[in-house]
Amino acid sequence: MKKYIFSLIAIASLTACSDNPTPPENKPEETKVEEFVPTIEYTLAGTLPHDTLSFTEGLLFHDGKLFESTGSPEDFPGLRSVLGPVDPKTGKIDVKAELDPKTYFGEGIVFLNNKIYQLTYKNQVGFIYDAKTYKQLGRFSFNSKEGWGMTTDGTSLIMSDGTNVLTYLDPQTLKVTKTLNVTNGGYAEDYLNELEYIRGSIYANVWMKNYVVKIDPASGKVTGLLNFASLTDDAKRKYSNAEVLNGIAYDSISDKIYVTGKLWKDLYQVDFKH
Repeated sequence: MKKYIFSLIAIASLTACSDNPTPPENKPEETKVEEFVPTIEYTLAGTLPHDTLSFTEGLLFHDGKLFESTGSPEDFPGLRSVLGPVDPKTGKIDVKAELDPKTYFGEGIVFLNNKIYQLTYKNQVGFIYDAKTYKQLGRFSFNSKEGWGMTTDGTSLIMSDGTNVLTYLDPQTLKVTKTLNVTNGGYAEDYLNELEYIRGSIYANVWMKNYVVKIDPASGKVTGLLNFASLTDDAKRKYSNAEVLNGIAYDSISDKIYVTGKLWKDLYQVDFKH
């Protein structure tokens, strides 16, 4: 009888031990270290006129001439989705191609291999033109939900779609060759918009922000930030209907960089180390 009672006590003790396992060691929680992104200092070198009817979506230099593409939002009746060279004296676009605003909203453009490539906003369609005659050569489709900005590294077409992802396209097949996730301080930099490739780096407007980010195309990391808030303030003082900052263009011939915004009155020439 005593032996039986002893066995019950032993079983109870073992059960109690198994119900109370040794507590795990307290490990410190991993904290994400935010990466420091320096501000790039710049100086304002001058201005050129910009058409206050141009809802800027693409801005670039080609053979020393400034080109612009525009959109046609429904809440701004009368605006057009066009592309063409810009008259430096008036800021107006010499229209070489135009999209039907009932169907398409024009977005970013880029020149590569004697062709112009143009994105549209929500149709998942792009257009291809001859760079000399502006004759439409064809169209292409893309998988991104939306089309925003375009640039090139001389080999690939690079497009933004309003996320933090840049998509590289083969200019011959228009197929995706790679994607680049852009991060700022360790976090996704969303709403990437108009793009420009300058001396090995990609510069991108960020929609609804007053800054442009400098991106390392190898890592996707933002390596610098240009704060153009003062230019946005100046643009709105000069023209009350001025919209957001959007548009950066690099003239490799003169080594000059210009920025502007949607419906702005001016193009601003800015100097910074690049």
